[in-house]
Amino acid sequence: MPKKVLVTHQLPGERIRELSRYCEMNVWMDTGLLSAEALREELAGCHGLLCLLTDRVDRELLDAVPTLEFVSSMSVGVDHVDVDALTARGIALGHTPGVLVDTTADTAMALMLAAARRVVEADHFVRMGNWTPQNAWAPDFFTGKDVSGATLGIIGLGDIGQAVARRAAGFGMEVLAWNRSPREVAGVTMVTLEELLARSDFVSVHVALNDGTRGLLDKKRIALMKADSVLVNTARGGIVDEAALAAALSSGRLAAAGIDVFEREPVAMDNPLLALPNVVVAPHIGSASIRTRARMADVAADNAIAALTGERMPCCFNPEVYGG
Repeated sequence: MPKKVLVTHQLPGERIRELSRYCEMNVWMDTGLLSAEALREELAGCHGLLCLLTDRVDRELLDAVPTLEFVSSMSVGVDHVDVDALTARGIALGHTPGVLVDTTADTAMALMLAAARRVVEADHFVRMGNWTPQNAWAPDFFTGKDVSGATLGIIGLGDIGQAVARRAAGFGMEVLAWNRSPREVAGVTMVTLEELLARSDFVSVHVALNDGTRGLLDKKRIALMKADSVLVNTARGGIVDEAALAAALSSGRLAAAGIDVFEREPVAMDNPLLALPNVVVAPHIGSASIRTRARMADVAADNAIAALTGERMPCCFNPEVYGG
């Protein structure tokens, strides 16, 4: 009898069709996201789970599904999964590193440019009919910050951080970086986090969310940032103190921000960042290109196929479950 696998969303790509050859596959077809209760009910009796970053896989869920043998997440980050609980049970966790590096770096640069040059504000201004002969042009009309030649501070010099550094070189930017472990990257100067915040015109966040990075940019560290600087976060919500950031932006202490991720997603409409005209926001679309999302789905499917056929997942987050 084939093993049962739950797929929590209809996925793009080609390999998801191949996965159905190896298991009894149940795909959640409803619109919207699975609630915790629905996920538990749909996963009952399943041996595998192919999920998204919006699906919380915690100890309570694992206790309710003792048949579970593997989890494959269509994401790079796995902060939605209790990795220790999976590893203790010998459950392999697959993820999708590498394939979204350039797409996410492009998003960071897009947010940086949009926030610096006030693109969203200007778009809204025109659409609202506010561009009139009386204000058609003036020396200070929608002036913003230059990106070219500015100093960029990259927090987290992993693959995505390095891809952002390469793009910044094309803008003639001086690139500083802070990373928890030392790294040597051509064209990048490694500094302390405090020095990075004090010297950078733009700060872009690219660390994973974990116990060591939650609240990393708190009120105290945001206060260290250069006056009139711009913060971009395409990593994870929870790394930046949103209330402290909103206060700095509303007071004019910081010039602008580009935010793709929030501590609570979907973001609450009373989040103070949404009320600020100098904040460009997006609904967690860092990897959202057609090609990249299809490649992510293919990697997630390949991880699941490997688990079903008794092979090592090609992209396993907790390889210690295999021993040796």
